[in-house]
This record gives sequence, C-alpha cells and structure tokens, in this order.
Amino acid sequence: MSPARRCSRTACGRAAVSTLTYVYADQTAVLGPLATYAEPHAYDLCDLHSDRLSAPRGWEVLRLARDTAAAGPSNDDLLALADAVREAARPAPAARLAPVDEVERQGGRETGRKGHLRILTSD
Repeated sequence: MSPARRCSRTACGRAAVSTLTYVYADQTAVLGPLATYAEPHAYDLCDLHSDRLSAPRGWEVLRLARDTAAAGPSNDDLLALADAVREAARPAPAARLAPVDEVERQGGRETGRKGHLRILTSD
C-alpha cells in the first residue's frame, strides 16, 4: 500500500488498496490489486469502497484477488538483505594489500591509511 496514493472517491482520504478499470467493449469493471503506477483512466480505491463497488445494470464486475503477502518483503528478501549486510561488514582480507616490505623495495614508503586505502610516497 502506497502512502502517497489515496482513494479516488470524493472526500475519501483513506489509502488506496485496489485499482478499478473499465472495459467498455465487454461491459466489464475490473477491480484488482493496486497498480504499480497511477493511470489516468483508472481509479484507486480504499478497502471500504472496493467492497461496496457496484457496476451499472448489465455490466459484470470482475474481482481479482489482492495479494496481501506482496505488501511487505518476503523471508527470502530479508535473509538476502541480512547476508549482504554481513558481507559488507566483513573486514577486507589483508592479502589484498601489498606487504610493507614490497612497497619499501619499490622505493616507496607508507605514510598513512584511510580505510582500505594507503598513502604511499616515493623518496
């Protein structure tokens, strides 16, 4: 549910949870999950107005089930995020940096460090 998208009904300030579209050629009103983007010819409706929806006489209302599980991250998403945070927090292996002896053999000298970077000078 997007906090920025509100019910399209006049004087209703509730959050939108479903989108209503019309197929005029088939005389069908389609009420489904909240669309990813607000469309100019679609109406976003709150729970109350979604439940009370009726169509003109002779029209069919097609109600698509809202996926309530998609409202938040899944367990797989949360585990992947936790793994990424652990990996980013893991210190860099010392093998990536050239040993100080090698730097000195090449005529340079380490004068400081900032994070994973080293400041080298050549004399």
